[in-house]
Amino acid sequence: MNKARYIRTVLVLLAPLLAVGADQVVLTNGDRYSGSILKSDGKELVLKTEFAGTITIKWEAITTITAEQPLTLSLKDGRNIVGTVATSGDQLTVTTKETGQVAAARASVQSIRNADEQKAYEAQIERYRNPSLLHLWSGFVDTGFARSTGNSRTSAFNLGVNAARITPRDKIALYATSIRANNSTTGVKVQTANATRGGARYELNLTPKLFAFGFTDFESDEFQNLDLRVAPGAGFGYHLYKKEKNFFDVFGGGAYNREVFFNQNRSSAEVLFGNELGYQFTQVFGVTQKFVFFPNISNAGEYRINFDASAVARVAKWLSFQMTVSDRYLSLPVLGAKTNDTLFTTGVRVTFAR
Repeated sequence: MNKARYIRTVLVLLAPLLAVGADQVVLTNGDRYSGSILKSDGKELVLKTEFAGTITIKWEAITTITAEQPLTLSLKDGRNIVGTVATSGDQLTVTTKETGQVAAARASVQSIRNADEQKAYEAQIERYRNPSLLHLWSGFVDTGFARSTGNSRTSAFNLGVNAARITPRDKIALYATSIRANNSTTGVKVQTANATRGGARYELNLTPKLFAFGFTDFESDEFQNLDLRVAPGAGFGYHLYKKEKNFFDVFGGGAYNREVFFNQNRSSAEVLFGNELGYQFTQVFGVTQKFVFFPNISNAGEYRINFDASAVARVAKWLSFQMTVSDRYLSLPVLGAKTNDTLFTTGVRVTFAR
């Protein structure tokens, strides 16, 4: 027997001894892996091996699991079981310190975690239960720029920012959009667009479906002669549909509208009702839309409408292309101004999360 064959033979004979104390995973094709089970989400199992590194195995490809280290199994009925694990057909047998052996069907396993993964998972859950105000923020920044030279000289710049902090209990949202445009074809620079819209909104979940909200919107629009609009309001909303990234909400309440124009000031009480939706058609394309109708109860017959919609196509995890329409309708504008102002912007969207 040559030296190489001798070494291989010794390794084969010693393999069962070397594997003592290690977790074992056997696949349907007969392959056997030893190492340390890290976690499983019921679809895949992650195993850390000594020589192959960390590998991911499809759950349905596994026939046998033997875990010498204590694992935490979360079952679909809400139970958590901690102990060493062995399989027998479609059953898992968990040997616990407290109650001895506990049997569970493989199909009932929602997740598996070792001690370190379970500790990290519990820390993450605690973070969501009691997060600091600076945590859990996510959102995006939209920007676009257009310029022409030659026979015409124009430029336009738009900027939009949206940030939200969402927990199982509540939601804080901050939002703003602005557009600036000018034309200097005649040699004199003329402003053609100058508008800014933004605000803040807070939502508190009262039940899984019902929520209360409060908000304050701000707006200025040079070409509607609007120096500043401040509109705080509050009300209740209802989640008609909510699943992962898709949702459809309806809401209603009241608001106070304070408008400062270049030649007059106006104040009025309003009711409000509207809807908000988001729908992800594919992993890379989705739309959002929000509509709010504000009938004026201080001056009957007057009203205003806010409408915003976006279509977003993702090209990377953090980068997308977006097209956004933001429309504001005022039934009674000041003298010389039109009733409707619409901002249409397009450009790139950079997403962020903390």
